[in-house]
Amino acid sequence: MIEFEESTGNVYADIGQKDAAEMLVKAQLATKIGEIIKTRKWTQQEASDVLGLTQPKLSKMLRGQFRGISEAKMLDCLACLGRDVQIVVGPARRSVAVGRVAVVFAARSPQHRRSPQGL
Repeated sequence: MIEFEESTGNVYADIGQKDAAEMLVKAQLATKIGEIIKTRKWTQQEASDVLGLTQPKLSKMLRGQFRGISEAKMLDCLACLGRDVQIVVGPARRSVAVGRVAVVFAARSPQHRRSPQGL
């Protein structure tokens, strides 16, 4: 019988990475940046010009090698790509347990959607 271990939901924690939470956040941000670039059909050079990164650094980030790129820079990249970025700090927890950090991508709100007539 094959044994398996259930994931924590964070592959970096599962493999014992010391900064697992930060790595997961960066992976989620890099994935979203890559999706936006792909949707716009930009080359990495075109995207790097807009984002203020060198093409090699952007390429590494999109391949998951984001050491040396701060979360703040990745958030700035999303803003350069026309995304609103909000940081929300929730209320205090009842327990003394450590809080969590999560990346949540909002769906487009109804007031930002165009009507079928383009109005």
